[in-house]
Amino acid sequence: MKTKIIQTLACFFIFILVFRNFPLNAKDDNDKLFIISGIVKDKESNKKLANVSIFVPGTNIGTVTNSDGEFSIKIKENSQASAIEFVHIGYSNLQLPFSGRDIFDTTIFISPNAIVLGQAVIFGGDAQKLVKKAIEKVKDNYSNEENLLTGFYRETVQKRKPYISVSEAIIDVYKRPYQEDNGIDRERVQIHKGRQLLSQKAKDTLAVLLQGGPTLSVYLDIVKNPNMILNLETLSDYKFTIDGNIMMNEREHYIINFSPQVVSPYPLYEGKLYIEKESLTFSRAEFNMDMSDVQKVTSTVLRKKPARLRFKPEEVSFLVSYKKQGDKSYINYVKNNVRFKCDWKRKLFATNYTVVSEMVVIDRIQDNVPQISSKYAFSPNQSFTDKASDFKDADFWKEYNIIEPTESLELAVNKLRKQYK
Repeated sequence: MKTKIIQTLACFFIFILVFRNFPLNAKDDNDKLFIISGIVKDKESNKKLANVSIFVPGTNIGTVTNSDGEFSIKIKENSQASAIEFVHIGYSNLQLPFSGRDIFDTTIFISPNAIVLGQAVIFGGDAQKLVKKAIEKVKDNYSNEENLLTGFYRETVQKRKPYISVSEAIIDVYKRPYQEDNGIDRERVQIHKGRQLLSQKAKDTLAVLLQGGPTLSVYLDIVKNPNMILNLETLSDYKFTIDGNIMMNEREHYIINFSPQVVSPYPLYEGKLYIEKESLTFSRAEFNMDMSDVQKVTSTVLRKKPARLRFKPEEVSFLVSYKKQGDKSYINYVKNNVRFKCDWKRKLFATNYTVVSEMVVIDRIQDNVPQISSKYAFSPNQSFTDKASDFKDADFWKEYNIIEPTESLELAVNKLRKQYK
């Protein structure tokens, strides 16, 4: 089991950028699109809210706000949408009526939802028992059907503060039923459409190969991939405590803190699980890789580097959230942040780098799901750079929903584009 966990960790970070022009889902470019855009803020503090989930009720259309709270969502005329719903942890849901017209630069205020926790008497305060019970209910709470997810993926690399690489793609993710053991071994990712900008400055060349990439949407599904945290055989590696409750999607959730309590040959994690109180569904996880042993972390996240280059990881963090539709939940959003330092031997100062990868599910089909052929599936040996488009086409994404770029990212793209002129 320990070996299996190490293998899982070793393949889930592959920092590969791949482009394959073999679209799975044909899109109808003739459908009229309505665009609703704006910013989401806390009604009491006026604070901009990041990672707010935005859905069109009755459909599988969705996106999230960026780190500046900004969003844009595209709705087809034939979708029969009547509202747009905003969902965020610790806040009451809000529905914005939709009457079949564009809405630009709107400000959405959502209100904090404070509640008092009812006593968890059925578990006697035993957090590990609660987590075990939630694991046992995974087969009831998550999809028992094949699903094909369409996701928007973005990956950025920063050298100190400036961006030196921006990559984006529409990906198709073939998901197996959650009832299957080791179901992730049969799941596949395919790049449908992508683009990339790289710094043309020789000094900005990143000389390391990290683990990461669009396959995070498979391996970071902690409910489907129990070898990360939620494995009954290794659950005793962690200490779990109940840390109050919070509202999410109008449902009360337990907050469960967890941290390592053993020494293992591979890096463990620490963070929070959010478990719906009524159904015991895992709705969200926020966690970091334990950095107490830098060598273990390095062996996990670093695939290749020049012999004279020193590499020091400083943070490896994750966010995973699920969307509930009816009585079943589906993966909705994943984010991975890796901060590290690199320096060449005999040089005085190290350089800080930050790699951020995120994917949001923007559509999903469950009927007559096509499988992704192994011929076109995402592979660690493929390269995005040679075939990716650039950022010149302002209408590149057409009807696809994306995560809106932040102001700093828009400026970075403009600067990188100038290097090509």
